[in-house]
Amino acid sequence: MKLFVGLGNPGAKYARNRHNVGFMALDRIAADHGFSPWRARFQGLVSEGRLGGEKVILLKPETYMNRSGQSVGEAMRFYKLGPEDVTVFHDEIDLAPGKCRVKEGGGHAGHNGLRSVHQHIGPDYRRVRIGVGHPGHKEQVAAYVLHDFAKADAQWLEPLLQGISDGAEELVRGDGGRFMNAVALRVNPPRAPKPKPRRAVGDETRAEPEAQPEPQPDTRSALQRLVDRFR
Repeated sequence: MKLFVGLGNPGAKYARNRHNVGFMALDRIAADHGFSPWRARFQGLVSEGRLGGEKVILLKPETYMNRSGQSVGEAMRFYKLGPEDVTVFHDEIDLAPGKCRVKEGGGHAGHNGLRSVHQHIGPDYRRVRIGVGHPGHKEQVAAYVLHDFAKADAQWLEPLLQGISDGAEELVRGDGGRFMNAVALRVNPPRAPKPKPRRAVGDETRAEPEAQPEPQPDTRSALQRLVDRFR
């Protein structure tokens, strides 16, 4: 059994915030893979299903971001899971919009949700870092992540979420490389080869024009040319 956790804040007010992209990722996985309806449990919302033949629990903590670890820890204890069974999906300001990376363990880099998860289950869990970009100045970060995605962001956000859903089974198997390949196929799909110019009908049977003989130099004398002119 695996536990997928999306980080975000509860309620319609925050639903489209950059900080809630972890919730968005789990919503897409649940919809695409036929998971059960969301229900309240473990101080959050839970949906159950299977990925690659293994049972997976999706969890969206409703404790607000800075207390996410309470919900995660409660779910882990109930299902008797270890940190190695947990994957957390979260926004990442240190990645450009549309980028995504998988990370095993490590620090929380000041992310309030990850800091809380660290406090309750330790650092040894997998993270899916979903790039939302940086506002440019440290003092603007809080307002930036608690602001909705712009409409234009849908051009990269929708393919990214779809790629995460496509690769979810690979995360269950522990294959981060294949997961990243699935994301890349959505975000940067291979370009179709340019079609070769079509030949007009009959081109293949059109006869080549006959070669014309090269003109020969006139070796007649001036008198002979004059005689020939009046013949």
